[in-house]
Amino acid sequence: MAISIQDARLKDIVSRIPVFENLQSITPLGGGLTNMNYKVNTLKGIYVLRISDSTSSLLGINRENERVNTAKAHEAGVGAALIDSLPKENALVIDWIEAKTLHAEDIKSSPVLLTRIAAALLQLHSAPLFQGNFYFSNIRKKYLDTVLNNHYFLPAEYLYYESLILDLEAALSINPEPLVSCNNDLLAENFMDDGKKIWIIDYEYAGLNEASFDIGNLASETGLNNEQLELLCDAYWQKHLPGKIARARAWSMIARFGWTLWASIQEAVSPIDFDFRTWGMKKWNSLLPELNGNHYNLVLENLKNYKA
Repeated sequence: MAISIQDARLKDIVSRIPVFENLQSITPLGGGLTNMNYKVNTLKGIYVLRISDSTSSLLGINRENERVNTAKAHEAGVGAALIDSLPKENALVIDWIEAKTLHAEDIKSSPVLLTRIAAALLQLHSAPLFQGNFYFSNIRKKYLDTVLNNHYFLPAEYLYYESLILDLEAALSINPEPLVSCNNDLLAENFMDDGKKIWIIDYEYAGLNEASFDIGNLASETGLNNEQLELLCDAYWQKHLPGKIARARAWSMIARFGWTLWASIQEAVSPIDFDFRTWGMKKWNSLLPELNGNHYNLVLENLKNYKA
């Protein structure tokens, strides 16, 4: 069956991937902020094709690590199978998962779902050690250097608040967690539920990091309240550990501080038509009340008083 593909780059990539030989249809998938995703139907199966832009290296993304870690996540039983790749073209083919894509409201409205997600995170963090490090404190400092050196947009008083973030990072560094295989980009939409298990997709930021970063970043991305974050932590650690909860809350703040810079870089370099500034300012504006209020002081105090 002949399929008309108008984009020359896409057409070339599709023609060079053997599993696409009996192509039936190719449909764009929404949601990607650093890549274009397509659902590819063939006579023999359904796949996802991810094509990325070279500017993503500024964001700390290593496409070889993504390929290797996608395969390792599948080996752990929590990620889709890696089918093929074209490294020079930043193209990756993974198996299609027939499951519901989750959203923040799904996760926030279901305590049972939070416990199932905790189990999926445990499975991911037990995967064979991922290739590459993605320790976020280091990553966000590189983001800041990129923004300052290139005079990209920076929210008012951003540098004023950095001392608070540095204090959180210093407290976290006193008793560091062992580094495990982390996704590091746990949007709600990177979880898929087939009714029996929770899958975790999208490993472009994957690398070795603290488990508590994945938990805290997930809480940040989905807008979990304090009670929901406690439930997630308790389910993950299989006990109530105030130090672990404080650690996740600290990473939640640090993550938003860093992802705000990510948005500034993307606004300047990304070819994707998306309002990155508004996206970044949502992170920033959600963080400010926590940095200015008692929440920050409680988190810092608990980090110092409870050994994680």
